[in-house]
Amino acid sequence: MTGYEVRPDEDVVPLLGAEVRVVDATGLLAAAQDGPVDLLAGGDFPAPVREVRCTVRADTVAGRPVHRFEAYLRVEAAPAGLLALGLAGPVGLLLAERLAARGGDGPAAVVGRAAAEAGRRLGLRPAGTALVTPPRDPAGRAVLHTAEAAGVRPQVDQDNGTVRIRADVPSAEVGPAQLIAVLSLLFQAVRELAGDSVEPSVLRGRTYRVGRRPVAVAEPRSTTVTLDQVGGLPDVVARFREVAVSFRHPQAMARWGARRPQGILMYGPPGTGKTMLARALANEIGADFEEIRTPEILDKYLGGSERNIKRIFRDARRYRRPTVMLFDEFDSIISYAGAGGDAASQAVNAVAGIFKQEMNTLFEENPDVIVVATTNFPQRVDASLIRSGRFDLKIAIPAPDETGRAEILTKMIRELIDRHERPGFRMFADDLDPAALAADTAGLTGADLREALRRVQLAKALREAAEGAPPAPIGQDDLREAVAGLRRG
Repeated sequence: MTGYEVRPDEDVVPLLGAEVRVVDATGLLAAAQDGPVDLLAGGDFPAPVREVRCTVRADTVAGRPVHRFEAYLRVEAAPAGLLALGLAGPVGLLLAERLAARGGDGPAAVVGRAAAEAGRRLGLRPAGTALVTPPRDPAGRAVLHTAEAAGVRPQVDQDNGTVRIRADVPSAEVGPAQLIAVLSLLFQAVRELAGDSVEPSVLRGRTYRVGRRPVAVAEPRSTTVTLDQVGGLPDVVARFREVAVSFRHPQAMARWGARRPQGILMYGPPGTGKTMLARALANEIGADFEEIRTPEILDKYLGGSERNIKRIFRDARRYRRPTVMLFDEFDSIISYAGAGGDAASQAVNAVAGIFKQEMNTLFEENPDVIVVATTNFPQRVDASLIRSGRFDLKIAIPAPDETGRAEILTKMIRELIDRHERPGFRMFADDLDPAALAADTAGLTGADLREALRRVQLAKALREAAEGAPPAPIGQDDLREAVAGLRRG
């Protein structure tokens, strides 16, 4: 295993009636050493569960390294599933009793107390007894026993309709078995929230995919792009994950009086993924994304550009959801604020001055907005515009090195395989070696690699159209020729 396999191992695991496809379990756990990895995000779950997310990351507890699994289940405002669960008594009330014991006034806690009390009235469990395995749920009992045998001991909590499950596993002991155990606990929680029957049924017929989501290739501006899909920039991804964590844990931020970055400036050559990173950050946070384009600001009439800047920031102060505002090609919007006395210099200075004023007060008036600016020419941007307090993070996005190109190619090809291959149709040959291709692509950016793939795809499609049958899958030589053609122009 080189880490660049374009078809990673995939295990199909039946869990409580659902079919779960776990892609490259060992690779997922290894990647957690570099930062949080989304194992499961989205998917179709039974009501009242409306959103599920599961992540794993490396951490240290009491001086020893652990893998921390965290799952979040958001329920609807009135999760009738727990109540039905308690009244009918088919499941073990794992969540109901844990949530009732936690207290609180959230909808899950209220229903949890009602369900736990209903269970006691029906004689499912004596009042005051400690949590044990579900008494009338063989499937749930098996889940708990399997988790205990794997060394997975979950902690369950709730807050305002969100159920959280957390488990720490020593990194020296973590493996696919622990990953499956955590997923089983997550799916058991879904069963209990949905009021499942003794024989698991609410998840029957549903399929879920566990694994890092591949990079968006055909639509690089896709709103679905995430940080997991970014290749070759581990340090940048790690810093962006910290920003996302600050949004997901506002209580911790408030307790310490901490302030997240208000502005982020990304600079580097064209085609390195700066815009994609901004979109990925928005999706990692769960924020809206607003891209400010040059025509929305620059106005040929005197004073027009300044009015446009004020309007954009006035709107930003009114946003009621976390929002990432992207000023792409920032240097074309806010050119260098020089000392010239001509009309053009005065106009540029006026726009820059308004931008500074608006940035100075934006965070205090709406801390849920992050301003991201990108530029290919950082030397053209006045340093006073991007000082700390306005743009707290200044991040270089270089062209990828050989290792980065191998990672980018692997993710791009995996995405295409996932999107297009079907039984009877193989898009890529088995002999692909992204590491070898990376060695042949020195100086190319992620956008260049995407273009090389596009050319090969087009050539194969045109050949099929001409011959009436699919040609051979894309192989190493096809990609080498596409790269050579790209260099020729």
